[in-house]
Amino acid sequence: MIKIHVIDGNGTASDRVFEKDSVLVGRSSRLDLTLPDRALSRQHARIFCIDGRWFVEDLGSRNGTFVNQVRLEGPKEIQLGDRVNLGSCSLQLGGKGSGSQTTSSVGSSHTLYRSAAEIASQDLSVEASDAGDDKAVLRLAERLRTLNEVHRALDQSIELEELLELILDRAFDHLRPQEGVIFLKGSDGRVYRAASRTVHGTTASPLESHSLFEEVMEKGQAALVLDAAVDQRFNQAASLISAGIRSLVAAPLLDPNGAMGMILLSSSLAIRQFTEEDMELLASLASVAAMRIRNTRLAAEAAERQRLEQEVSLARHIQVALLPKSIPQPAGYVIHGGNIPSRGVSGDFYKVIERVEGRECAVLLADVSGKGIAASLLTASLEALSAAPIEEGSDPDAVFSGVSRMLFARTPPEKYATAFLAFLDVVSGTIRYVNAGHNPGLVVRSNGETVWLKSTGPPLGLLPVASFSAAEVQLEPGSTFIVYTDGITEAENPEEEEFGGDRLLEVGVRHRDAPLPDLAAAVEREVEDFVCGVPFADDRTLVILRRV
Repeated sequence: MIKIHVIDGNGTASDRVFEKDSVLVGRSSRLDLTLPDRALSRQHARIFCIDGRWFVEDLGSRNGTFVNQVRLEGPKEIQLGDRVNLGSCSLQLGGKGSGSQTTSSVGSSHTLYRSAAEIASQDLSVEASDAGDDKAVLRLAERLRTLNEVHRALDQSIELEELLELILDRAFDHLRPQEGVIFLKGSDGRVYRAASRTVHGTTASPLESHSLFEEVMEKGQAALVLDAAVDQRFNQAASLISAGIRSLVAAPLLDPNGAMGMILLSSSLAIRQFTEEDMELLASLASVAAMRIRNTRLAAEAAERQRLEQEVSLARHIQVALLPKSIPQPAGYVIHGGNIPSRGVSGDFYKVIERVEGRECAVLLADVSGKGIAASLLTASLEALSAAPIEEGSDPDAVFSGVSRMLFARTPPEKYATAFLAFLDVVSGTIRYVNAGHNPGLVVRSNGETVWLKSTGPPLGLLPVASFSAAEVQLEPGSTFIVYTDGITEAENPEEEEFGGDRLLEVGVRHRDAPLPDLAAAVEREVEDFVCGVPFADDRTLVILRRV
């Protein structure tokens, strides 16, 4: 003999005593324990006794059998007080032949959770056991008609805000709540109210519930709360209860990566109490809505990417216009320069110009902080600030002192640039230079000897007032002068080892007699081989000058 405490889908509790060792449970009237719940199969589960121990097993039901919220995979022993859930019904073992009264959790009897994915997948077919149930077929036909209408209504190319309002329109049309809220997860993972609505003449209520969020959004379950006032998970929410909210129904907005949000509808009992059929309809509506929300978001992201790509393309076009279209070749010298951006828009810049009526050749190479559009704008500013003093014949230290001061006044503190400015006397071969916190320049002589041209001042725009000192190096016939940005020397291989200045020096020495385009190509080839396919994190710019 066994006593079972039964709580049906309407929250009605009763005790049933069975004088047998096997009890069949399901929707069929021919079984030992009949529960009129559409979520149950006709023969859903069996409770049976072996050697004085009681077990429960699922009989291949459509929606499964759960013991203490865990779905059965096979027969499981149950103890006094264990809760067996089938659809919206709850069973509790009351003791063998004891006749004792068993109490139930009031909260659990008034709240039902079911997998939203399973509900959505069952909408398109009638369970074989329901084939002869005309009412079930009619209910399914009505739901399919409703969902078809929802599909057509939401199948529009509209903005997300308008789509959410349209979803609420359909929820209010078919489920008639007092209040509806759509919650979405933001990019930071936090949940926010994306849209809400109330029936005319009523005020919005604080419908947030951590336990509901966890069950619906984290576990992907549809939820039905028959009466929040007697459910222990909600009856402590004084603001909700005081607003008269009693019945709730919720469903997750699921996409392949999980729940992106949820739809929550509420009502006072004076207006209506939601049913399991309402929960199923909302779960199906949420499935359609989630697909439309995801598509709308993807379309918006694609449009934003296209806009950014267009901006990057325009910025790159502007920056390319700043780079030399041709490089002067003073008598007795050859000069080569090139720039390869890492992200479409480079933070590097170089220029080569003749000045002082052709007696000098100026080489400027700079690397501004940051990447992308912001870097290209700072590059344009640097070019504009340096153009006049260079062309007017100012000394390199004076050029950088003025540019640094103006750049500091015009940009945020985190914006600055490293730069190398060299003035070549084409008659004597003397190079007078200033290195503003940049990578050392390199001179490779015809006999393979090398000289590093180190920093002679801080980066441009880093300090309100900065001083720079000029230095000189003699470029003899056959010597090569190389300036570059850290995109070359700081390029990393899969082991996160940098290419480094020593490898650049080795390439320069090995190819010191090669034509300059071949020397530049050798540097790029060595760097490419070194990184072994690791994406470049920075732009690569190289300017080479040789006295012939």
